[in-house]
Amino acid sequence: MGGSVFSVLSQGSKPVSFFITLVELTDASRRTLETIPKVHAMMHHGLTLTEYRAFLHDLYHIVWHFCPIMAAAAARCSDHFRDVRYDLYRRIDEEKGHETWVLEDIEAMGGDVREARRVGPSAPAQSMIAFNYYTSERVHPCSVLGMLYMLEVVSSVYGGRVSESIARSLGREVAGGGFKFLSSHAALDVEHMAQLNRLVKTIGDTDAQDAIVNATQVNFHQFGQLFREGGPLLPL
Repeated sequence: MGGSVFSVLSQGSKPVSFFITLVELTDASRRTLETIPKVHAMMHHGLTLTEYRAFLHDLYHIVWHFCPIMAAAAARCSDHFRDVRYDLYRRIDEEKGHETWVLEDIEAMGGDVREARRVGPSAPAQSMIAFNYYTSERVHPCSVLGMLYMLEVVSSVYGGRVSESIARSLGREVAGGGFKFLSSHAALDVEHMAQLNRLVKTIGDTDAQDAIVNATQVNFHQFGQLFREGGPLLPL
């Protein structure tokens, strides 16, 4: 999805930060999220209780696989990408157990935690999870940074707003329970994004750069599919 970043990085006499290039090449994919009717409605009018539970169900499975995907990528990082490997180790330590926050939110919303664990996610969520394993293990380990970038952008830009919108539509307070994962990551991922910015700027390998851009674009697309027909909020 999209061409090589080499031509973009080569424009002009002054080198362009790869992080800036990543933002420029993928921001259209981010903005596309806002044009999806269900996303627009969620941001401005919230969700029904049934819809929010369904979203949390998929979110639980996505978050559960977050650390294993990073571990798979770290295992494939050569010493050329040891900074990426060490950053992934740190992130795994920080992120481990966060899927239990989603389970706490499900329980707070009157959902069935045991059922959430037992029943797999929607087809779009499965596709998103499978893509990130595949691209991290078979394409390039730095592809995982595309997953990180997409998730952290979504959390930091939309997480707080979405939490407040859903809480308001359900007649609840964000602090009253049921929004621990979304609201906490809205704040946490601002710092995570700053850390990712610093890391991505160190990556000069063009194959790695192309893999990160592609993974970011695909992850934005796949995340958007959660809110289209066949996703947890709009079943077939």
